Amino acid sequence: MKFVIIGYDGPEGQARRKIHRPAHLANLEPLDRQGRVILAGPLADQTGSLLVLEFETQEQAVQFAHNDPYMVHGVFERVEVHRFTQVLPKPR
Repeated sequence: MKFVIIGYDGPEGQARRKIHRPAHLANLEPLDRQGRVILAGPLADQTGSLLVLEFETQEQAVQFAHNDPYMVHGVFERVEVHRFTQVLPKPR
């Protein structure tokens, strides 16, 4: 199943993002190698990040979001996790 994770930056998010970006990307690497990262990146208005990832359960998606270095180290003030149904482009 696909899930959208929206991370909302805290007051010091932009400064902390630069410090913790390598750990955040390293956390995503195993999922990317498995083809489970659909897309991921920062929002252009610098308010947070958007990730679309594949997990078997909502609980796995929530656990991943809450254990990500951006959440653990205060880049994100809060995260939302939503199940996502992809319409276009047609899923692989």
